[in-house]
Amino acid sequence: MSDLHVEGMDVASNVVETIVSIAATSVEGVASVGTATASGIRSLFSAKPNTQGIAIDVEDDEKLRISVRIVARYGYALPDVAAEVRSAIVDAVSTQVGASVGSVDVFVDGIQFDK
Repeated sequence: MSDLHVEGMDVASNVVETIVSIAATSVEGVASVGTATASGIRSLFSAKPNTQGIAIDVEDDEKLRISVRIVARYGYALPDVAAEVRSAIVDAVSTQVGASVGSVDVFVDGIQFDK
């Protein structure tokens, strides 16, 4: 996605991706965003939210189609986690960016076991 134009302002794609990442990781049961390997390695070296595993497209009707890959924590019901991730992302993007979200696809790429 290139810059997003919403209500007289341009928003860089990495800003929207960061908002999506923070919203997804705020959900109980989400260990990280991105694939299991990439998320673990990146988190060792960076304090910034991981935006790898997030794709955002603008539909013909100007609504956003968001795809996010997560690593879930073991013991949580995956359908419930995915539903909460969708809701958190829609709320965050709508509130902070002012953009309409048409769909959020959640892909569970791994499970993290607590030690």
